[in-house]
Amino acid sequence: MKKPRNSTPPPDTMRRVVRQSKFRHVFGQAVKNDQCYDDIRVSRVTWDSSFCAVNPRFVAIIIEASGGGAFLVLPLHKTGRIDKSYPTVCGHTGPVLDIDWCPHNDQVIASGSEDCTVMVWQIPENGLTLSLTEPVVILEGHSKRVGIVAWHPTARNVLLSAGCDNAIIIWNVGTGEALINLDDMHVDMIYNVSWNRDGSLICTASKDKKVRVIDPRKQEIVAEKEKAHEGARPMRAIFLADGNVFTTGFSRMSERQLALWNPKNMQEPIALHEMDTSNGVLLPFYDPDTSIIYLCGKGDSSIRYFEITDESPYVHYLNTFSSKEPQRGMGYMPKRGLDVNKCEIARFFKLHERKCEPIIMTVPRKSDLFQDDLYPDTAGPEAALEAEEWFEGKNADPILISLKHGYIPGKNRDLKVVKKNILDSKPTANKKCDLTNVSKKTTDTTSVQNEAKLDEILKEIKSIKDTICNQDERISKLEQQMAKIAA
Repeated sequence: MKKPRNSTPPPDTMRRVVRQSKFRHVFGQAVKNDQCYDDIRVSRVTWDSSFCAVNPRFVAIIIEASGGGAFLVLPLHKTGRIDKSYPTVCGHTGPVLDIDWCPHNDQVIASGSEDCTVMVWQIPENGLTLSLTEPVVILEGHSKRVGIVAWHPTARNVLLSAGCDNAIIIWNVGTGEALINLDDMHVDMIYNVSWNRDGSLICTASKDKKVRVIDPRKQEIVAEKEKAHEGARPMRAIFLADGNVFTTGFSRMSERQLALWNPKNMQEPIALHEMDTSNGVLLPFYDPDTSIIYLCGKGDSSIRYFEITDESPYVHYLNTFSSKEPQRGMGYMPKRGLDVNKCEIARFFKLHERKCEPIIMTVPRKSDLFQDDLYPDTAGPEAALEAEEWFEGKNADPILISLKHGYIPGKNRDLKVVKKNILDSKPTANKKCDLTNVSKKTTDTTSVQNEAKLDEILKEIKSIKDTICNQDERISKLEQQMAKIAA
């Protein structure tokens, strides 16, 4: 049998073969000016957090505030110029350093601040009409400023905070208690903390150049790598869906690097790539559904994205979205907040000095049908575990939802904080007395709920009345001006 001619392409052609990927041509585009959030005084605090958190209902942005710390919470549709008098969330007495939306309730957000506290807030369904100064719960336990807050991915009301006291505290927000305190694992400042997919482990990057993988419930270090990146500037470490750890940092020559590690053997990285010489810290945003990592450098004007696969070189560069203005911070929309009809696979909220600009990433497709290869089932808003179950040792993967017909936000239940009372656990002699107490408690709870609702309605009425009074004054002033002009 004759051999077919040219069965092997010449070596130079082989080298030029580009790896096939449906994400090669991801198209990034900033929205038009009228769809941005304008005239916002973005925080100038020198802290390497993203300063912005988004979910399918709201965008929250840490802002400059005199006499304390504050952040804005805007409904997504409230674009355009934001009035200086727009209400803020302003209960902290020091600048806010980090914010994070609860993945199981789109109206609950946590904030960490220089005042050493963590606060958890309930945002009204349609956004703020008055400034919010009363959090649902204040979590006190850190002795220095709190720079990191991160909700548990699958257990309801479990929140992690990390402070400049080198301690990590895991809270049950439902009772306001600190249940785990990891205060002897880090000898230097913690740069970031990331939960794994089912929330059984955390990984941290620290100023001592170590990356640690920790089992928080056993309170032990499972794996660690010294000098994951040798440079002195801040590192980041995040868990991927397959259990590997992705890090960004700097080489000894101050070149920015990214690396992939297997926690079971952290001697050598699976992959290590050098990128460029810039001193902006690379913030990684990860999409577990598509295995894409987006790197947004603080002070850069670009977003680079990479695909993680099982084949060498494991971290594949896809493309770069470039713009003119440098970014002060970045928010990243969860998958359920994207427009599946436009084949949108990511949406970023880029912070400038005075505005927030959404950037939409799409995969161009000719068909109008639902692209199920772009949208495998994704983590939904339902918690897989209650806080108590997780603290007792249970694990569960996220409960997935289909995005075939888009995501319709449901009604969120209010966050209730129940302070435990030791007297409650004492046995009572009389069962009947017990039942009376229960019904009395139920009545009490209902009346408290009704009072809270009534307060909210009265506040809203007052706010509307104030607005009407202001408008009346304005109208009469304008009428006087008109009369003068006419005269």
